[in-house]
Amino acid sequence: MNIFRLIGDMSHLLAIILLLLKMWKTRSCAGISGKSQILFALVFASRYLDLFTSFVSVYNSVMKIFFISTSLLTVYLMYFKFRATYDSNHDTFRVEFLVIPVGGLAFLVNHEFSPLEILWTFSIYLESVAILPQLFMMSKTGEAETITSHYLFALGSYRALYILNWVYRYYFEGFFDLIAVVAGCVQTILYCDFFYLYITKGFGKESGIERKADHLTGINIV
Repeated sequence: MNIFRLIGDMSHLLAIILLLLKMWKTRSCAGISGKSQILFALVFASRYLDLFTSFVSVYNSVMKIFFISTSLLTVYLMYFKFRATYDSNHDTFRVEFLVIPVGGLAFLVNHEFSPLEILWTFSIYLESVAILPQLFMMSKTGEAETITSHYLFALGSYRALYILNWVYRYYFEGFFDLIAVVAGCVQTILYCDFFYLYITKGFGKESGIERKADHLTGINIV
């Protein structure tokens, strides 16, 4: 554990809490991509199966349980409790174009050809692109609520901080995981346009993102 990982974890927690508070307070999931949330639930479910086979620390176990349970709760709120407010007309990203390639890549490029290791690798690859449906949805609507932009900023900050964590671990612990680092860099790059607009164009102020989201992505997968 180091300061970059700790702050990164806290940023990740903040992102999830912001998202859940937004839905619960407004009784709505408008502007949120259900497909991205399903992908994140798949990420945590496949990554933390070792929760039942190994124990690292109380902190580690609590975080794993939190991420699995909150991701499933988010999916439940979107597709059941607040289903009437879910904007499926704009949430049209073809997620099979993400899941199938990263699944194949996890089989081909991994640290060890074992079920748990392949699933862990799959989760790392999938997390790097899981936000694409959300960014694509924002590019179609051209706007996002203030709280949604804060959620995305906190989520992107978590991954950027983990890059600093890996740099720290490389220099002070001699640890280097090429798969995690490359996937983490890809994920951070996907947030770069959003970070720039959030900071320079007043994302999260007043009415939030309006007519700026069309700059986030040029993806046209429908």
